[in-house]
Amino acid sequence: MFNKRLKIKELLKQEAENQQVTIMGWVRSFRNNQFIALNDGSTNTNVQVVAELGKFEESLLKRITPSASLKVTGSVIPSLGKGQKLEVKATSIEVLGDSDPETYPLQLKNRPSLEYLREIAHLRFRTNTFGAIFRIRHTLAFAIHRFFNDRGFVYLHTPIITASDAEGAGEMFRVTTLPLENLPKNEDGTINFKEDFFGRSANLTVSGQLEGELAATALGEIYTFGPTFRAENSNTPRHLAEFWMIEPEMAFCDLEDNMNLAEEFIKFLIRYTMEHNHDDLAFLAQRLADEEKQLPQDKRSEMGLIEKLDFVLNNAFERITYTEAIDILLQSPAYKKKKFQYPVEWGIDMQSEHERYLVEKHFKKPVIVTNYPAKIKAFYMRQNDDGKTVAAMDILAPGIGEIVGGSQREERLERLEQRMKEMNVPAEDLWWYLDTRRFGSVPHSGFGLGFERMVQFVTGMTNIRDAIAFPRTPNNAEF
Repeated sequence: MFNKRLKIKELLKQEAENQQVTIMGWVRSFRNNQFIALNDGSTNTNVQVVAELGKFEESLLKRITPSASLKVTGSVIPSLGKGQKLEVKATSIEVLGDSDPETYPLQLKNRPSLEYLREIAHLRFRTNTFGAIFRIRHTLAFAIHRFFNDRGFVYLHTPIITASDAEGAGEMFRVTTLPLENLPKNEDGTINFKEDFFGRSANLTVSGQLEGELAATALGEIYTFGPTFRAENSNTPRHLAEFWMIEPEMAFCDLEDNMNLAEEFIKFLIRYTMEHNHDDLAFLAQRLADEEKQLPQDKRSEMGLIEKLDFVLNNAFERITYTEAIDILLQSPAYKKKKFQYPVEWGIDMQSEHERYLVEKHFKKPVIVTNYPAKIKAFYMRQNDDGKTVAAMDILAPGIGEIVGGSQREERLERLEQRMKEMNVPAEDLWWYLDTRRFGSVPHSGFGLGFERMVQFVTGMTNIRDAIAFPRTPNNAEF
């Protein structure tokens, strides 16, 4: 069998006892025609391979270039070098794949910028930064399933192609098989979707929530974890056209239950990652610290990455109402000195600068804001008795603002129908959704967590495009 290799991460846990091993990986560097730094992606730590002088053909040594792939067999011996306890003394070296150093675009001697790495996203996994990010992303994804499975939730796959718009936003990608060069038209000039594949207009999902509610009102507690799509023309460090969402829905659950679960969920994900990706987090923490040294003192974070994560774990999230949040902003020095770009008044949809002020300057920890004005929230949120607000909640996190959005859902059929009418949401298109209120309606709640924003928060990355393998943004669908 070809693949009898030992992963470098496992090798580095061993003691050097002259045991024979086979390792495979990619060359990070080759010094003095003798010392090869080899990495296989299982860890950021390279293992040193010693190619004894005179033992290997010169023609082979010339092929050991950055990113060439090797199969090495040798004995594990104690290392005399600093920072490593063992190395592999090679008895055989096989080049599995050559890499031309003249054309290889990723020269690791000089740290490439994140902007440049986005242009070569197919190769950026080979850097230490993105190796750490995507191992952490994997851990977070696994932890999500672990959290909900341990609590008896059912994992539900909601449709990617749908005819509904859960948010009422209208910023959707259309799915069609109609010939774009000769679209069938109705007599009034509109497109005749009856000739389309589904016999009606269809689009990529913006959320699995409505379908999730259908299952929750039968199975009790479900969660979805899948891709969602927004056709927003937003070129910002916070937005993607394709991103992943985690959306639990729980029957017999009110707003407070919802907040409690969301806070517990976020803390579980952080704790699990800190337990399983300590070295990757330490690397990213040092990277962030080095990066912030270039910033003016007032722009630097008050806490390092590990400190920030520990702080979130060890403190209860602050809980305030939207009205209290607006009052805090109106009384803030930032507002009085006109430092906010966007206006502050009751009824606004708070911008990122407002959210970040609350968590980073005022409370200095995550904040859960509840009871938002009904006018700025979706039709399905439960209406409060004051007639002005709904039982919504957003969790705001340091560095990125909103990370979770959720609510108690409106379980009263008459109130829901009235709200849909007010917001011009066609009830005939959502007859199936309204059936859950006709047949055994119950108080129920749910929330959505943007997975990439969670990855951002845990890794300390400032641009969401660095939290997903192949970012989809306006004018960019490469790879």
